Amino acid sequence: MRETAAAETRPYHHGDLRRALIDAARRLLESEGPTALSLRAVAREAGVSPAAPYHHFKDKGELLDAVAHEGWDVLNAQMAKAKAEATTIQDKLTSLGVSYVRFAQANPALYRVMYDSSRDKEALPEHAHTENDSAYCQVRDTFIEAGADVNNEIDLELATNAAWCAAHGMAEMISFKMFDHLKVALGGEEAFIRATFQHLGIFAAAPRR
Repeated sequence: MRETAAAETRPYHHGDLRRALIDAARRLLESEGPTALSLRAVAREAGVSPAAPYHHFKDKGELLDAVAHEGWDVLNAQMAKAKAEATTIQDKLTSLGVSYVRFAQANPALYRVMYDSSRDKEALPEHAHTENDSAYCQVRDTFIEAGADVNNEIDLELATNAAWCAAHGMAEMISFKMFDHLKVALGGEEAFIRATFQHLGIFAAAPRR
């Protein structure tokens, strides 16, 4: 109790307050869930005064947007690494899907916040949708590597969205017990994920010119 009181009355002096608050929010998200998140709780977790978060965030919504932004950045990096380690186009697309699912499994609350922050918006956050190293663009560009017609924007976008939806669906359903026998038969969960993606036409071939 004394430690909590001390943290709440400690004056703002943190060297990188914004970074500390986002890190604290991520810890609380994964340990207690989104409902436990408040600016006061995050301040307490970060060890700063209750007023300190307002130096960077006007409310909980802004903090969650910042956390979601970081989530997309982490996902982008993990998918880029997975793609770089693959060789063939099919392996690249499959590895991108596997990386996506693994990220969702490892960061369930963060993953949920990323999509909750985008649900009522016209598009994914700009940096998650249009920047060249974004997860979305990595999938799109892999289709282009495979020979997709860059001039047929609708077809390319539909193919990218289909691949994205397949990965999102797998992330949502990976823990379903109905898949247990396939995981056993194929030699484990990751083998099951890879085999599933490899059986999807969108991961086997890109939209052609």
